[in-house]
Amino acid sequence: MASIDIQGVRKTYGVVPVLHNVDLSIHDGEFVVLVGPSGCGKSTLLRMIAGLEGITSGTIRIGGQVVNELAPKDRDIAMVFQSYALYPHMTVRDNMNYSLRLRGTPADRMVSVISAAAHKLGLDTLLDRKPRTLSGGQRQRVAMGRSIVRQPKAFLFDEPLSNLDARLREQMRVEIKKLHRDLGTTSIYVTHDQVEAMTLADRIVAINGGVIQQVGTPLDLYERPANLFVAGFIGSPAINILDGVLRRDGEHTAIEFGSGERVSVVSRIPGQDNQIVKVGIRPEDVRITDQKEGALTGQVELVEPMGLGTIVHIGTNHGTLKVFVLERRDHGVGARVSYTLPAAKIHIFDAATGERLSE
Repeated sequence: MASIDIQGVRKTYGVVPVLHNVDLSIHDGEFVVLVGPSGCGKSTLLRMIAGLEGITSGTIRIGGQVVNELAPKDRDIAMVFQSYALYPHMTVRDNMNYSLRLRGTPADRMVSVISAAAHKLGLDTLLDRKPRTLSGGQRQRVAMGRSIVRQPKAFLFDEPLSNLDARLREQMRVEIKKLHRDLGTTSIYVTHDQVEAMTLADRIVAINGGVIQQVGTPLDLYERPANLFVAGFIGSPAINILDGVLRRDGEHTAIEFGSGERVSVVSRIPGQDNQIVKVGIRPEDVRITDQKEGALTGQVELVEPMGLGTIVHIGTNHGTLKVFVLERRDHGVGARVSYTLPAAKIHIFDAATGERLSE
């Protein structure tokens, strides 16, 4: 196991910048997820750590050692790709012990290591089968097993579950999390799926346009997004974003929407009177209420039953709101409903910069 330190790393292809002065420290034994939209630079950063891409400038250290000029094989890391990259003519056992044989590992040691890894991954009964006879989830477990037996300093996962269906992705997320708990190996996981990021990570690194937007625990990013990008990318169903204006009247601060409706907010937030802002509120934080006093009103436009709860789309004077409710209540399309936006749950961002204003 080892820490990974990335300092001032840049990557350009010709004159096209891909990563801009990335600084990131990953602790020994930590599970860090790099998340962001396609093309944001997250896979490029992972490949630079692995040595599969050169860096334009900056420094990468693994276990305190500068690895900028080290070949991938000398970095003592293991990588699991989106494609399983298994040898089709080899059995599961031979795929898993291939790297051990190249290292000249004694036969008895290989047997014990393969047996332990296969047991952890539920592959005990599949060791003599060929990859073509396995399901997608089983093949991905073999690919992980091939990495585990090397006992590397770090695991690098490059969107390993993208080729699996929704149910298999759910199962594999659980297996990967259990595996990390058992092994405690430093792990970096790349995905564009924010659900994977939220469920797997000790810390999430949100990247957009080659720039780190925020680093923190899953709840840090969910409850206190640093900017509009993080607020909109993290969370399912996605956060509601409304246009508003900050109004200050002495000690009182409110958000005024285009309709003239106002919602009181915490008075100590920064910002000036008449400042144009973006207001974010999570669908589960909007409250549908039977009380009329102090509530806003809208009309139900769409109802999405989700099993666990229901997403109700409400057309309002300041845009469409998504509301996630747990109770199985019939909100008929076209019905008028009252709702509130609790001040403590509102996120306020500067409309010009997208940066967070609220505490």
